[in-house]
Amino acid sequence: MTSLSNESPPAASAAPATVHDAATAPAPTSRELFLGFLGLGMTAFGGALPLARRMIVERHRWLTGAEFTDLLGLCQFLPGGNIINLSVALGMRFRGWRGALASILGLIAVPSAVVVSLGVVYQHFQHDPHIRHLFAGMAAAAAGLLIQLAAKIAWPLRKSLALAGVAFICFVAIAFLRVPLVLTMLVMTPISIYVTWRISR
Repeated sequence: MTSLSNESPPAASAAPATVHDAATAPAPTSRELFLGFLGLGMTAFGGALPLARRMIVERHRWLTGAEFTDLLGLCQFLPGGNIINLSVALGMRFRGWRGALASILGLIAVPSAVVVSLGVVYQHFQHDPHIRHLFAGMAAAAAGLLIQLAAKIAWPLRKSLALAGVAFICFVAIAFLRVPLVLTMLVMTPISIYVTWRISR
């Protein structure tokens, strides 16, 4: 009996703790937000959103996967670049306007300097076939990153066929029917909210 009472609990009982790490982790400081997005801006060549999810959800655990998907959905609905909106929204969530400023400054500091430098180089060597091949390869890598991000964002929707159907309809409307993004969002957002409300009841 004594040996049984001293046994460690089964591994399954410890699993939920890792799931809720983002909920129990301390909120990032403005400095941590700046450094996190600074690193993202330095490494996100060809597409920032996949790496942003890895940085925010998997590495720092500032948000859960579901929270990241919800916040990204809001940022996509707003005008402007998704990653810019995401940095501002995340900073505002944890540290108010100081956090938003720290996040966006960290995100754009290095890319701004790099873009200016590359612009000067490209202006002089844009007709070089090697440079064209380089940019074509970068475009292919960016497409692969976006496909990976789409798969990770869509994965939580597997639990609801209704929400997965809404996502599929949006995809078909924009990708194949060429319906404007704003019109698609205006029609599908209320439907998505209603479906989510029905599921949560």
